[in-house]
Amino acid sequence: MTSFFENFTKGLRRRWLRTTVIAALLGVIFVTVLFSILIYSSYFTAIRTGMEAKARTATDFFANFVARSYDDYYDSANRYAQTFNEADRIELQFLGKDGSVMISTSGFALGAAPQTQDIYTALETGDVSSWVGRRAVTGERIMAVSAPLVYGGGEVIGIMRYVTSLRVVDRQVAQNILIVIGVGIIVLAIVLVLNMVFTRYVITPVSEITKIARRIAEGRYGAQIYDTYPDEIGDMVDSINEMSIKIAQTDKMQSEFISSVSHELRTPLTAITGWGETLIYSEALDSESKHGVEIILKEARRLTKMVEELLEFTRMEDGRFTLNIEQIDIVAELEDAIFAFREILRQDELEIDYYNEIDDICIIPGDAGRLKQVFFNIFDNALKYGREGKRIEIYAGIIDEFVIITVRDFGLGVESDELPNLKLKFYKGSNAKDRGSGIGLSVCEEIIKYHDGRLELANAQGGGFVATIILPMTDTSIDNTAI
Repeated sequence: MTSFFENFTKGLRRRWLRTTVIAALLGVIFVTVLFSILIYSSYFTAIRTGMEAKARTATDFFANFVARSYDDYYDSANRYAQTFNEADRIELQFLGKDGSVMISTSGFALGAAPQTQDIYTALETGDVSSWVGRRAVTGERIMAVSAPLVYGGGEVIGIMRYVTSLRVVDRQVAQNILIVIGVGIIVLAIVLVLNMVFTRYVITPVSEITKIARRIAEGRYGAQIYDTYPDEIGDMVDSINEMSIKIAQTDKMQSEFISSVSHELRTPLTAITGWGETLIYSEALDSESKHGVEIILKEARRLTKMVEELLEFTRMEDGRFTLNIEQIDIVAELEDAIFAFREILRQDELEIDYYNEIDDICIIPGDAGRLKQVFFNIFDNALKYGREGKRIEIYAGIIDEFVIITVRDFGLGVESDELPNLKLKFYKGSNAKDRGSGIGLSVCEEIIKYHDGRLELANAQGGGFVATIILPMTDTSIDNTAI
């Protein structure tokens, strides 16, 4: 539950903002590009249409009323150019049939042949043609409209050409595009702010829910979310509060039941074990009866161990778990546990390979009894999972001011999907051959946590299972009081 809410909280704002901002950005880009194209097209279409209309009117007027003969063409064109009243914004040119400039109101490029497509098209088709490009000499962007001058029976005697600079038009188009871009940026900023405000109203309650969910996942059952929300989030908050209360009630009933049953079982188990140990040495029993008593003792001891684990678990749950912290030689405690457990492993035909890379005495702060309990539980876990391998490998070393102890078996290992659950209380792996309580590793995890260390469980390379105990060599946050 915790990881779900954490991922939801961390990813929700990012996904929401990314989706909305990208959608808004694409929309603004689309509108900006479309609007820019429309502005550009409208400006240049208007200019081209106006100049083409002007050119048609002027060529008709010139051919009908100004140029009286082919020989009079140059003089008529010169007089017409002198009376042209738009020379401040449009350059008027007269070109010969070879495409060279004969007359220009600006005096620019006289005698030169522009060789642009509008001139060729006008000469070939006898119709008005336009062209947009850059002037060869200056590189200035211009628009040119060429209209053929038809004389007599349809002979083209020259070209009347209008040329205008696009500098002002380009500036106006650029200004309009910048205005559109500015409006788009403002729209994006508004969208971003609105979405941040919206996500804040969503993320804030989700963050609160995440904190409570984390506390519940850590075992603080009964935790409540006190903020009220009037929408669907409020319904979810009510459901989580109700769930937390019910889990707390169920957990309390479970702990009380386990504690009660465990205490009730201790007395008869103690009696069974005591009488079993008495009978095992009785000479009145035959071999078959002794074998039966041995089975009774073995099962009674197994049940006693389970009861002790359950009582230990309830102490942890109730906050009655205590540590007696003192300076201990962790290697000596480990070797004592190995020596005590070696006979049990030998009975199950398992060998122990012990590798100690710690040369000197290794003193760390810790509770010797509790750490031995961890070692015994992990050895027992190796026995459950590693019988097929017939061997257990134990290693002790120091890495960066931490004592590292690994216990590896060579059995079948654990299914990968079961690994995250092994330290959960009452969980037993599918490969376990023992009917234990399923809280041994959970107890180990808590003890090592109280020592400010870590317990890591994993499948070993090459097969088998490995448990790694990591303990600090210096006293960091351990307290010699009840935990």
